[in-house]
Amino acid sequence: MARISLKVNGKSRVVEADANTPLLYVLRGNLALHGPRFGCGLGQCGACTVLVDGNTARSCMLPVSAAQNKSITTLEGLGSVAHPHLIQTAFIEEQAAQCGYCMNGMVMNAKVLLDKNAKPTDDDIKTALHPILCRCGTHLRVIRAIKRAAASLQARA
Repeated sequence: MARISLKVNGKSRVVEADANTPLLYVLRGNLALHGPRFGCGLGQCGACTVLVDGNTARSCMLPVSAAQNKSITTLEGLGSVAHPHLIQTAFIEEQAAQCGYCMNGMVMNAKVLLDKNAKPTDDDIKTALHPILCRCGTHLRVIRAIKRAAASLQARA
């Protein structure tokens, strides 16, 4: 076991874990953060997506030691029930979730997309969401939610 320093959702945290433990296990088990979810365990579905230094990362495949000294953001770090991030608000308003299992990956990928491209086209959105495995069929609602969030960002600018 090693003592590993992490910066998660703006807070410094120290955890005791094997250096090769997947970051997902530390986030969920040690830090009680449940936005990122275990899906496939192979980095293919995107349910475990977090932001590491502003870019998406599959936390089921990322050793916790590789996240040391990096800024990690989980779904909980974007917003809360009382104060959701505008992307979370847009997903709620568009009723974009059905089962909700993939929503963590959808929201986190949308966050990175909108950070880089405030006026995404449908094709931009589809490309950004392509790595997220979703079977519930709310894709059109998800696209509307991201467009709504983009419009909110533009209104703030």
